[in-house]
Amino acid sequence: MTFHLSLQQARHLQLAAQGLLSAPRRKASKADALAAVRRMALLQIDTISVVARSPYLVLYSRIGHYDPAWLDQLLAEGALFEYWAHEACFVPVEDYRLLRHRMLNAEGMGWKFSQRWYEQHRAEVEAIIERIRERGPARSADFERKHGKGNGWWDWKPEKRHLETLFTLGRLMVKERRAFQRVYDLAERVLPDWDDARDLPAPEDVRLEQVRNSCRALGLAKPAWVADYYRLKRAPYGEMLRGLADQGELIPVKVEGWSHDAFVHASLAAKLELAAAGKLSSGNTAILSPFDPLVWDRKRALELFGFDYKIECYTPAPKRKYGYFTLPILNRGKLAGRLDAKAHRAQGVFEVKSLHLEPGVRVSQRLADDLSSALRRLAAWHGTGRLAISQAPGDLAARILA
Repeated sequence: MTFHLSLQQARHLQLAAQGLLSAPRRKASKADALAAVRRMALLQIDTISVVARSPYLVLYSRIGHYDPAWLDQLLAEGALFEYWAHEACFVPVEDYRLLRHRMLNAEGMGWKFSQRWYEQHRAEVEAIIERIRERGPARSADFERKHGKGNGWWDWKPEKRHLETLFTLGRLMVKERRAFQRVYDLAERVLPDWDDARDLPAPEDVRLEQVRNSCRALGLAKPAWVADYYRLKRAPYGEMLRGLADQGELIPVKVEGWSHDAFVHASLAAKLELAAAGKLSSGNTAILSPFDPLVWDRKRALELFGFDYKIECYTPAPKRKYGYFTLPILNRGKLAGRLDAKAHRAQGVFEVKSLHLEPGVRVSQRLADDLSSALRRLAAWHGTGRLAISQAPGDLAARILA
């Protein structure tokens, strides 16, 4: 049996898989934070902190008010590790085996690894390994810059590049973060029980498992979306998805207006039946990170949600259309708009500099109530008790603040 879905029903299924269909119904625990990461498979890392840094905000969108220290603790306790997956990500430690091949073949990692740099600085790189072996874990800040000050994000001192090279090679791992700074230690000390000869799966098995994880996390999937999730190289993923469907792991579906194949993970079979019968809906409103898995694939966000999204923090200020760090607004199953926000923690103010609605989304009291509730909860989680809105369509700001 092939299920037929409207576009909105397809959206609901992806929201269900991502843990965004409904608002949290109980107080969160640290176990909920780990479960949310496992559900997504990957939690992308970004350092911009005008509001809570991206990985913390992604978790908040799913589990509600929680202690951000839980994420740091899960890393330090070894439940999570860091590596290049979609981009730099927190990953459940049981999936270390799915990324180990990248460490062993770092030449294929593009800009993330320079074989030339490694060869030119091999002696200095090895000296850092010996220092950490003898003195214990180290941060980039533990190495003094010898030649003036840095000039921007990518003007790294040599020791920082050495540490990143060793990290990409898998010889160093992130043991913990202090004030969000990476603390590096030898991989054999972070994962003492790992043995390549015993534990490393075959590359073809790794790729299949990454595809499975992607389908599970996406809920509703198509070949191009699956390739993007782990940044997999081009391959006939349509054939692989059809094979998983033949094995009963995926359920083929037809989505209104799409000519290509789509699949729903079998774990969502019950929700698929509800969706196809028009009985699956969302009343949730959440403010998302720009690096939330729901929107990190900009083509997928456009195709599934009709949401044309670009983060403009790397765009010169005069050329920005929406703002520096715009956050997508998820409202009742649709990406209804975006807002540019800043948490003024010292002043206790959560400022919405501008709020923009998508074409066709009208200002209504229900929307205002949804946004008021979501924004006030978000502001409280940031420790900024007062909400301020500088710009919004019509009288939406006044309605939200009222």
